[in-house]
Formats: sequence, C-alpha cells, structure tokens
Amino acid sequence: MNEIIRYYSAFDEWGRLDREPLEYLVNWHYIQKYLPQTGTILDNGAGPGKYAMAIARQGYQVTLTDLTPRVVEQAEAKAREFELHDQFDGFHVRDARNLEDIPSEYYDAVLMLGPLYHLQTDADRMAAMKELYRVTKPGGVVFIALMTRIRKLQTALLYPDMWKPLDHMDSIKSFMETGIFNHQDEGRFTGAYFYPLEEIKPFMESSGFETIELIGSSSIGGRFTEENWNDWRSRGEEEFNQMMALIYRYAADPSILGISSHLLYIGRKS
Repeated sequence: MNEIIRYYSAFDEWGRLDREPLEYLVNWHYIQKYLPQTGTILDNGAGPGKYAMAIARQGYQVTLTDLTPRVVEQAEAKAREFELHDQFDGFHVRDARNLEDIPSEYYDAVLMLGPLYHLQTDADRMAAMKELYRVTKPGGVVFIALMTRIRKLQTALLYPDMWKPLDHMDSIKSFMETGIFNHQDEGRFTGAYFYPLEEIKPFMESSGFETIELIGSSSIGGRFTEENWNDWRSRGEEEFNQMMALIYRYAADPSILGISSHLLYIGRKS
C-alpha cells in the first residue's frame, strides 16, 4: 500500500479528470441516473473528491474515504473552497479492505471508483467487496470502477516500449493469464489488476450484488482527439449535445466494453 500512497501523493487526480473529462462525464451521467433521490452516500477511495463534490452539490450527505492522507486533505480543502463542507459527514483515511469505524448498512449508495484497480490478489479484492457490502444498506446502489484486460492488451501491442515489461510476448501472455501488471519504469502507474470482461458480473454477483448495468466509461468517444472534440464543439451547442447523448447512450453497448480503458459496474445490494 505504501507504493499507492506515494504515487497518489504526487499525482494530480483532480487535474487528470479535468484534462480527460470523458470518463468523468460518462460516469457522472450514469451515477446521477441511479442515485436515490435522497440519502447518505459513501465515496470510498474518493481521491481528492471530484465525484463527491458533485454529489454534495445535489444535496446528499456524503462521507469520503481514501487510502492516501494527502488527497483526503485536498478533498476537505475542496469542500471548504466550494462551500460544501456542511454536506460532508467526514473525511477519513481508510483502506477499502478495512473501513474501520464506517458503520454497517448505513449508506443508500456507495462509490468505489479506484480501489479495485490496485488490489492484485483475490483475497484483497474479496476483502474490499466484503466491506463494500457491509456498509451498503439493503437495496442500496453501488458504483464500482474497473480496468479491462483486453484494452490493456491492445495498448501494450500498440505501444510496447511505453508499458514495459509488456514489451515482449512472453510477458504479454503471462499478463493475459493473470491480469497483474507492475510497471517496470520507476514512477509510473502503480501495480494494478485488470479484469477479463466475462468475469466481472459473476464476481460482483458472488459478492452479493444484483447487476443493474455495466458501462464503458469512455464509451464510443474513447479515441477522440482534441481536434475531434473541437470540431464537434464548433458545430454549435445543439449538435454537440446530441453527439454527447449518443456517447452516453452507447456507453452500455456490450460491443465496446472490452476495449474501454475503464468500466463502471452499477449494482444493487441483494
């Protein structure tokens, strides 16, 4: 866990979602669709709290947790900056595998949009899911982010020198069997786990959740360049909004899930 804390202590996650807004926009569209009308929300592994702030603006009471002390401090500072602090029930440094002092069956909805990226063992992933189940009310909604194995394969084949040790076939074949990736270059993204698409729903359902939707967070716009975005914006607000409506609609199309860099699983506690 120290590697993860070091990485996110130096990384600008808030800025990443500003620089690459599609993931945030698609996720937020679906989060708003399935959040209960009122209630208490836990953002578990929230980073600096970009989603948590958006939820707080909607009038929900929010609890925020993250493994990295620095980003929890950033989140609290953001809440004060945006005059949202009163909408938060707390800002806590917690490990998703052990949400110490977070009450059981308390939250109407829970976000977990990062922890499962970094948990490379079955035991750790199961521990995080067990805690997620514990803190969610019966019938509560969960939003869980994952990364896909087939998209990582595509990226490695396209840019092998950028993703060492996935720069030769023996390593690539091993990765496809295990889903475990540890970057060879110092200072790059932490050790991570990538999911085979066909195992996601069974894994979530075995953890006590009923599947509502599984979406690709980049949808059909995942390969858009800045030039592509500028072109659509230049066509006027109505045309741009219609294009975005297509992106939101096709995020749930099964044909694009495997090549999406991030997925959002939406489920309900049984």
